[in-house]
Amino acid sequence: MLSVTGLNQYYGESHILRDVAMEVGKNACVCIMGRNGVGKTTLLKCLMGLLPARSGKIALDGVDITRASPGERARRGLGYVPQGRQIFPLLTVRENLEIGLPARKDRSREIPPFIYAFFPALGEMVNRRGGDLSGGQQQQLAIGRALALDPSVLILDEPTEGIQPNIVREIAKTIRRLCGEMGMTVILVEQKIPFARSLADSFMIMDRGRIVKEGRMGGLDSGTIRDYLTV
Repeated sequence: MLSVTGLNQYYGESHILRDVAMEVGKNACVCIMGRNGVGKTTLLKCLMGLLPARSGKIALDGVDITRASPGERARRGLGYVPQGRQIFPLLTVRENLEIGLPARKDRSREIPPFIYAFFPALGEMVNRRGGDLSGGQQQQLAIGRALALDPSVLILDEPTEGIQPNIVREIAKTIRRLCGEMGMTVILVEQKIPFARSLADSFMIMDRGRIVKEGRMGGLDSGTIRDYLTV
């Protein structure tokens, strides 16, 4: 479904992504892991088109999207929840959810009802400003905003960061339903190993801008955690 080959990215003279290659299939849940500063967020931003690739290729369902704009990638099926949520604090919950609807393939202007079913708190707060929500509720709103675009691939950057445990459990339940019931592909960056183990089918570990280890989540052993994930 999503294919990346030979992806390189720089910040100034610093070589951040180094010949990254990855294949993510339909209905998969993949966790990208690694210590801070190894290029995980940069990779996600390149996938979404927020940073242009210096070289390499990104393809979605066999279509080359390497030079496509973020809006075009959204229309083709990529949804993105950035680190730090980045909701619009002065807009209401409803307005935040509606803001991406013009990018839907079916041109629907209706918020999908399943979003309120997955996150009941959002349905109860549709007229409340986003900035008045708790951090966990804002994260739910950010995920709902991405889902409103009807993506086939949902990209999440550290969705549990700074979130209270009860909301983390709701987010985990939602991700399982997205993969299991809706056939969505999920790519997430996550530092919390228990959370990643509870959700992901497979893992990819980054170090110094490269994917250095990958496999089924059950194969993530203590030696790999020690070598690449512990601080």
